[in-house]
Order: sequence, then C-alpha cells, then structure tokens
Amino acid sequence: MASLPKLAVYKFASCDGCQLSLLDVEDHLLDIASVVHIANFPEASREVVEGPYDLTLVEGSITTPHDAARIHEIRRESKFLVTIGACATAGGIQALRNWKDTDMFASTVYAHPEYLDTLHTSTPIKNHVEVNFELRGCPVDKMALVEVVAAFVQGRRPNIPEYSVCVECKRKGTPCVMVSQGTPCLGPVTQAGCGALCPSYNRGCYGCFGPMESPNTDMLAAAWQGLGVSHRGLVDAFRGFNAYAEPFRIASDHHEALAVAQGE
Repeated sequence: MASLPKLAVYKFASCDGCQLSLLDVEDHLLDIASVVHIANFPEASREVVEGPYDLTLVEGSITTPHDAARIHEIRRESKFLVTIGACATAGGIQALRNWKDTDMFASTVYAHPEYLDTLHTSTPIKNHVEVNFELRGCPVDKMALVEVVAAFVQGRRPNIPEYSVCVECKRKGTPCVMVSQGTPCLGPVTQAGCGALCPSYNRGCYGCFGPMESPNTDMLAAAWQGLGVSHRGLVDAFRGFNAYAEPFRIASDHHEALAVAQGE
C-alpha cells in the first residue's frame, strides 16, 4: 500500500485562528487523517516527521528577517504550498504598520527596542515565495479548508468561489443593506465565503475575505460617498483585515491622497 501524502502546517505572524479552523472541522478531521499523513502540525500533534512535504499550509505574514529566511526553507521542502487566511494572503491586520513608522511603535511599547529584530512591513507569503493557492478569510472557512485538502488529494483545483458577497446575499434572500438601509458595505468588492454573515444581521460587510476577482473599488467608493462617507472614511474601510491586498491597498492610498489634498 502506497504511503499517504505528507501534510505540514506552519505559522508566521498571526493569531492561530486559521490553523484552529482545521482542528474545528471535528469529524471531518478523521477523514483528512485517513487520506493524508499529518506530518508536521504543532497545534495538533507533537509528532514531527521530516520533509519534504506534499502539501504545506501556511498561516501568517512575514514580519521579521527570520520569517523571510524561514519561508524560503519551507518552500524548498514543499511540493504544494497553500497560504491560508488574511495574514498569509494579504499581510493581515498587522499590515497597517506598512503605512506608519515601525521604529516609533517599538520605542513607545518596549523599554529596549534595540533587542527587537523586525521588518518595517508585514507582507503576504506570495511576496517572498511562489504560492500554489491562496485561501482567504479572517479566519478561513473550515469547510473551505477541507475542500482545499480534498482537492489536493484528488489532483484538482479547489472549488472556492471568486464572486462577491452580494451573490451570497441574493442566494439567502438577504436585502441589500446599502439599498434598503443606506449602510456602507464592502460586499460588492469582497470575495464570498462567509455566507454573507454581516449583512444577514443588518450590518455592512467588513471585507474579511479580501477582494473578489476584478473588484470595482472606484464605483463602490462613489456609492459610499453618496451615502455621506468621506475620503478618510474610505481609507479606514479599505484598511482592514486585508489592507495590503493590492486592490484595497491601491484604493486606500488613492483616497488618502484625496483626503490630505482636501484637508480631511
């Protein structure tokens, strides 16, 4: 009998939430363990089987020189590398440091900042090594994570939606909060995957799953301004969990420049 493909799970700068999503699949975890060998996953087991690994899941962003070197080592020992969550795919909430003075933060928080060895940016894994697939979310959807592993075992591309949260709202019969209530919502430019959770409770989408395929951020910004949102408000909206995802980063930089020019 052929040996099972080896699965490894690694963590960088993050909260561990996406790794815990894999443990949270409950009975499905037994199914996963029957088709892959969980060879290196500190959250789940003390057992560590040396690589190379057939499938590697990576959570977290690159924030230190050690991280930057370590991700190359992981890439070399991984046949397929999948990044999971907003930190790994877009730098995470910690990417807000990319627009500020990291040295100032360090000197304010730490008595001896000279002991720190950190980068001035928090960047996604794909900025450093080749990534075979990105699974977005903050945190990722646990069943989407099962789908990624299943797709790898079956030798196919994961069936993950690339359309917007608006499609999920329509499928659930949830009225559009922008149209019906005048509530600003990032749903039109955000990738589906959460089940339109926030609009289902009469709240605007916060963009947890990052930008959808070909998001029209200009049109959404115009709609928000029609609701009375300022350029500064748009900066804050786009600089959330997925602030350093390229479409959101470009949009926030554009509106920040306009906010400064108009004295907001």
